[in-house]
Amino acid sequence: MKTINVDINNVLQGVSRAEIDNLAPKAAEGLDKVLNGTGEGNDFLGWVNLPSETTEALLDEIVECADALRASCDTVVAIGIGGSYLGAKAVIEALSDSFAPYRPAAEGNPKVIFAGQNIGEDYLYELQDYLSDKRFGIIVISKSGTTTEPAIAFRLLKEQLERQMGVDEARKRIVAITDARRGALRTLATEEGYKTFVIADNVGGRFSVLTPVGLLPIAVAGFDIRALIDGAVEMEKLTSTADDSNPAYLYAATRNALYAAGKKIEILVNYNPKLHYFGEWWKQLYGESEGKDHKGIFPAAVDFSTDLHSMGQWIQDGERTIFETVISVMEQQHEKLIPSDEANLDGLNYIAGKHVDEVNKMAELGTRIAHVDGGVPNILITLPALREKYLGQLIYFFEKACGISGYMIDVNPFNQPGVEDYKRNMFALLAKPGYEKETEAIRARL
Repeated sequence: MKTINVDINNVLQGVSRAEIDNLAPKAAEGLDKVLNGTGEGNDFLGWVNLPSETTEALLDEIVECADALRASCDTVVAIGIGGSYLGAKAVIEALSDSFAPYRPAAEGNPKVIFAGQNIGEDYLYELQDYLSDKRFGIIVISKSGTTTEPAIAFRLLKEQLERQMGVDEARKRIVAITDARRGALRTLATEEGYKTFVIADNVGGRFSVLTPVGLLPIAVAGFDIRALIDGAVEMEKLTSTADDSNPAYLYAATRNALYAAGKKIEILVNYNPKLHYFGEWWKQLYGESEGKDHKGIFPAAVDFSTDLHSMGQWIQDGERTIFETVISVMEQQHEKLIPSDEANLDGLNYIAGKHVDEVNKMAELGTRIAHVDGGVPNILITLPALREKYLGQLIYFFEKACGISGYMIDVNPFNQPGVEDYKRNMFALLAKPGYEKETEAIRARL
């Protein structure tokens, strides 16, 4: 069985193997809390056994719904914010043709685009203008239905869809992924008769990509959600023991040993541009899970070799408070050889006949060596290929390691109290009913 692999050999200049091993009891305790629900936030551990508990009946239902949208729409808008869009976006981008956004939608293969992840007026205007001549559908994702950013987008797009298609047809093209029993979106979905899927109460947004939240948009985009779940099931089995055979345990222990040694910033590095949004998903997962009580490694992400020509200087020679976690993709989907040129004005004939990926791999290896020599420890994660199965493994690996790692620094990895602060201020500034005292107080500060 091919799986992802974690290699920590290039962190041993920053921390010793003994320092990593000294954290074994803490890592084992964190793993136990994740597996047995004995830590803070244990009411949000529904993701732990989610892959193995996902039923064929649910997958069939998701695929059937996706097929209906694929048959009736040339564009499907997935509305959500944070974990309600980043996971799906990450997987779709990783598996798609790099230039798919510039190609016309093929019959039965709609574009999946996103809304509700910002409050950009120009973005929403231009989105509605783009959809004005499209046969579009909507997947709206929200437990409550009242989160400001997706609620604004849904209000606009629902009205547009009903205007363009008629109310009855619009009902058939709207799918709500929401709470099982309560909330504004659940009430509306019941009243309108929308097709619905449930966001389980015990699965937080940033851990929801392997639920209908992520699986439905991924299936609408034409990808194999069964293979994605199969990969996650494999990783669920591999991450149950408190030893180095468990890659999530090893990664969590290593990054926390680096953190204890003063490495406060982790940079997730990819050498495949299709993984850009995977880095965005990973940033939310770790930033929202660990950044509490004035603790936590700061998560950043870069795309190499692109960012070697911008961030590369700082990483090589800047403040030594960083370490890198590099995702290396072993197999490419296509082959492209570098041609020879008789004039050789660019001096590239020395690599003529080589695969482009061979050059990329040497850029990767050369950079890792340079950064390690420059005092930047490197964790290497190898991914066999950008396919659904291995992405399922990688997603679950990072989720499990995140839970362990959060418990290792004694925070609740599954809440996000700081996220609510901006919302309270925004509601006060907008004079939302019920926030009269807050409105008065915040206006006095301006």
